[in-house]
Amino acid sequence: MPRKLLTVCLGNLCRSPFAQAALTHRGGADLTVRSAGLIGKWQDQPTNPSMVKAARRLGFDLTQHRGQQITLGMLDWADEILAMDTAVLGTLRVLCDEKNAHKPRLYLPDEDVPDPMGQDQDAFNACAVL
Repeated sequence: MPRKLLTVCLGNLCRSPFAQAALTHRGGADLTVRSAGLIGKWQDQPTNPSMVKAARRLGFDLTQHRGQQITLGMLDWADEILAMDTAVLGTLRVLCDEKNAHKPRLYLPDEDVPDPMGQDQDAFNACAVL
């Protein structure tokens, strides 16, 4: 049975969808990856166009992605929950119950993935490379 990862950022429009695509590519059949955001403001919205462009430069297509707000069912589903930054990690730890408390960790060990929203294309490119 494939390992199940959930990548989480604030709105599910930039960092976590890209992480989902990259991890899916690297993990192959042994890994199932989903992504979500903490807030539902961008529910069903497409990936930020600047992240689509940054992803395309690295060989990933994010044009079909639509934002999703995290649910308790997603927390239960995942074997591991990867937060894009320490603020997201803190919120995830509050959301998780006893059975899921061990699942959240940072996507990058001891390092935040900076949120590029509101910045120029270079910030999105750097985020995708990171």
